Amino acid sequence: MEPKDTFFSKKRSIKCKGEIFDLSEPKIMGILNVTPDSFFDGGRYKSLEDIQNHVNEMIIEGCDILDIGAYSSRPGAEMITEKEELNRLIPVLELIKKQFPDIIISVDTFRSGIAKHVVTHFNVDIINDISSGDMDKDMFQTIAELNVPYIMMHMKGTPQTMYQNPEYKNVVKEVMEYFSQKVQQLKLIGVSDFIIDPGFGFGKTIEHNYQLLNHLKDFRIFEIPVLVGLSRKSMIFKTLNTTPEESLNGTSVLNTLALLGGANILRVHDIKEAKETIKLVNKFSNAFVDDWYD
Repeated sequence: MEPKDTFFSKKRSIKCKGEIFDLSEPKIMGILNVTPDSFFDGGRYKSLEDIQNHVNEMIIEGCDILDIGAYSSRPGAEMITEKEELNRLIPVLELIKKQFPDIIISVDTFRSGIAKHVVTHFNVDIINDISSGDMDKDMFQTIAELNVPYIMMHMKGTPQTMYQNPEYKNVVKEVMEYFSQKVQQLKLIGVSDFIIDPGFGFGKTIEHNYQLLNHLKDFRIFEIPVLVGLSRKSMIFKTLNTTPEESLNGTSVLNTLALLGGANILRVHDIKEAKETIKLVNKFSNAFVDDWYD
């Protein structure tokens, strides 16, 4: 019996580092926040040596993409200048490009100027934009000119306002309509390598988040890779009445559901556990019984 042609098993890929980056098996994006105020690991890596040791550990554990963020997007985060964001990024990028030249690097920024600088000067491979161009009108055209893969995320509001009673008539329908418009805009200017991120926790209540997760398979209609970022978020620890530090088990549970829903990339703090989750879900998904009806 042939395996079913499900969304989970279909081939997905983007062009990265001049080569095809195959997403037919889900990949792990490791989070590296070089901020003092991110919700889970802000201020944890106080020196370049700390950062080097942490990145080395993530790569050993199976990190496929390293996502570097220098602007905290936690609810109510302080707005910093473009200069400050770049000052945080430059020494880290210099270190990683020297010590880990083969790792695929994504920079988490909504600013087109930052995107242009890091791609031009550091050959950053992917731009990860929490606002899908909504916070910088020049971002889409900049991505088209840079010709790098682009991750676009749905967020209602900004990091400063997104937690203020977000409302939707139908969150799944509205997020899908949002991406439909964005995909069309990008295709019209020649961008072909992009990834969508439903934006769990960004301008959504806990109920909205679980509705999106429950309907993740609906995003197959775009035939575009899907990134999911659930790691240690409030939809876990508020539901369980715990803390981000106690949310690793919950993260693995929700990552399992996301993989079964078709996620191609897991954005996580904990690489080893995500790697194990992918391995087990792959085993489950490929466990077809040929003689079931014999």
